[in-house]
Amino acid sequence: MPYETIKYEVAGHILTITLNRPEKLNALTGTMGRELIDAFDRADKDDDIRAVIVTGEGRAFCSGADLSSGADALNGDARRGPVKRMPDGRADYGDPKLRDAHGQLTLRIFKCMKPIIAAVNGPAVGVGVTMQIAMDIRIASEAARFGFVFSQRGIVPDAAASWFLPRIVGIAQALEWCYSGRVFTAQEALAGRLVSKVVPPDQLLATARVIGRDIAEKTPSVSIALIRQMMWRMLGADDPMEAHKIDSRVSYTLGRSADAREGVMAFLEKRPAVFRSKVSADMPDHFPWWTEREYK
Repeated sequence: MPYETIKYEVAGHILTITLNRPEKLNALTGTMGRELIDAFDRADKDDDIRAVIVTGEGRAFCSGADLSSGADALNGDARRGPVKRMPDGRADYGDPKLRDAHGQLTLRIFKCMKPIIAAVNGPAVGVGVTMQIAMDIRIASEAARFGFVFSQRGIVPDAAASWFLPRIVGIAQALEWCYSGRVFTAQEALAGRLVSKVVPPDQLLATARVIGRDIAEKTPSVSIALIRQMMWRMLGADDPMEAHKIDSRVSYTLGRSADAREGVMAFLEKRPAVFRSKVSADMPDHFPWWTEREYK
């Protein structure tokens, strides 16, 4: 599909998705959310793409949801039409129209098979920051600013942030930022472990591309896809035995693969490995394991 609000550019096995409403500080609209979901769908289907960078056009990463429609900008009934009602007048919480659209975006990012790097070039508040916490690596320009501003808008963090954020920065830091709703600097984000690096603005994309190339050029795509899903999904496991079960399956399957033989021989022969696996064709037969009713 042609995109109106994002740019989609592939070079050297790296996809760069750029939020592209600079005149509105890249505020997220329904159109942008749908286009981002489509972009991640495309990325997963394209074996040439080995890593994804997400950044913003102009001076902002994303200033949050577009509130230009006024006082009812956050009112779901006003934006999407009234949800179904139960006979007693209560909302039917099973109505698909009630679902948080920003959460649907972060859940799509969560399911992505490619590693995702957020290159935060400027202000990132509201969904501008909650969309990032489903990404894997966040690096920030010195000009970046962050804010979980929801409490100051009379609402709560969206986009499944209550699951993602405490796992990244810890519960105390997550609550302090979300209670206050204040905007804070890139250096505070670094100290709080929200981002892993802060760099000068003119080095931001170059730094992100170095990370992306290191993944794209030196590692097999199937291993990376599995590592991403294993790490994220085990955050919710209640016992390390659950990780052991998956480790055992994956280690057995990949240990017999052409990638594993190539990795060993490249090490022994002191040469760069040439991995040829494809996510579209070579994922193990037990993937996706989380769709099973129970572990065997």
